Amino acid sequence: MTTPNMTPSLSPLRALLLAAASVLLLAGCGGSDSAASAGAAKRVELLNVSYDPTREFYREFNASFARYWQEKTGQEVAVKQSHGGSGQQARAVIDGLDADVVTLALAYDIDSIQKIGKRLGADWQTRLPNNSSPYTSTIVFLVRKGNPKGIHDWADVARPGIEGVAPNPKTGGGARWIYLAAWGYALQRELGGSFDKLQDPAAAAEVARAQQVAEQFVGQIYRQMPVLDSGARGSTNTFVQRGIGDVLLAWENEAMLALKEMGPDSVELVRPSMSILAEPPVAIVDTVVDRKGTRQVAEAYLQHLFTPEGQQIAAKYFYRPRDAAALEQYKAQFPDMQMFTIDAAFGGWQKAQADHFADDGSFDRISLGRR
Repeated sequence: MTTPNMTPSLSPLRALLLAAASVLLLAGCGGSDSAASAGAAKRVELLNVSYDPTREFYREFNASFARYWQEKTGQEVAVKQSHGGSGQQARAVIDGLDADVVTLALAYDIDSIQKIGKRLGADWQTRLPNNSSPYTSTIVFLVRKGNPKGIHDWADVARPGIEGVAPNPKTGGGARWIYLAAWGYALQRELGGSFDKLQDPAAAAEVARAQQVAEQFVGQIYRQMPVLDSGARGSTNTFVQRGIGDVLLAWENEAMLALKEMGPDSVELVRPSMSILAEPPVAIVDTVVDRKGTRQVAEAYLQHLFTPEGQQIAAKYFYRPRDAAALEQYKAQFPDMQMFTIDAAFGGWQKAQADHFADDGSFDRISLGRR
C-alpha cells in the first residue's frame, strides 16, 4: 500500500509538496523488562492523519499540546503527521493506516471510515462541539499581482480563456468544497438568490433547469483547468511556484498563507460575492486507540483544539475559529462573507457525494468534456 507523506516536522510552504515518502511507523515499546515498561509509560506517540493545508497549523498545535500534556501528566507525547488529499487520506485509514485521530476536510470522508472501514463509532460527530468541527473556512481566489484578468467573482472564473487551478474533487476534500461553492453560486443565481425553491415541489421544473445551468457553469470552469492536482497544497504549488493558471481556487486559509509567504508583489487575494461555509471535522479512530491504549491522550488532543489556546493557533494560521473571543481578536483578517451551507444547497454531504462525486455523478459528466 502506498502511504501518504508523514513528517515529524514541517517545511515552509515553498519547500512542501515533495513526492509521497515511505512511512515508517514506530513499534510501541514493550516487553517484560521493567525499564522498558517505565520508558513506554513516559512517552506516547499519536498519528494524526490530516488533509493538505493543515501542515503549518499542526506543527505549532502539536507543540502546544505536547507542552500542555506534559505539564498535566508528566508524560511526553510525540505527534506524527500524515498529509494529503482528504479522500486519499480517508482511503488510507480504511485500508489500515494506524491513525489515532483523523482531522479531515469534510464529514463525508470520516463517515466513509466509519461505514466502510468500521474503525470508529457512528456517533463520532456528536462527541465534540460544533459537530466535531473546531474551526471553519471557505473558498476564495488567489490571482496574479494587479489582477490582470479582472477576476472578481465566480462568473469571471467561468469566462472563456480564464485558466483556473484547483485540486481533483475525486481525491481532495478542499476540491469538493471548491466544486460545490461554484455550483451553489450558479444555482442560487438561477433560483433568484435563494435556495428555498429546492424544498418546494411546485418549483421542481424550475429547479431542474437551474441545476442544468449550474452544471454547465461549473463544467465551463473545469474545462478551462490545465491540471487537477490530487490535493489543495499541490494546486497552490502549481499556481504559485510553477506559475500555471490565472486564478487559484483555494481554501481561505491556504490562500492567506500563500499571500503571507509570497507577498502582495506576487499574488492577491479575492473574495467572491458568495461562497460555501466549510466545516472540517475531527475524530478519534476507536479501533486504533483502543488497541494501542492511546484513547485518553487522543481525546485530550482533539479537545485541545477547542480550547482558547487551540483556537488562537487556528486563527493564527487563517482558519476561522469557533471561539467568539478569538474570532473577535482576528476579525480584521476574517471579513464577513455571504456563505451558504452544504445542507441548504445540497441536502448534506451524503446527497452531495452521490449527486456530484460518485461514479456517473456530475463531476464525471463534466470530466468527459475535459478529455
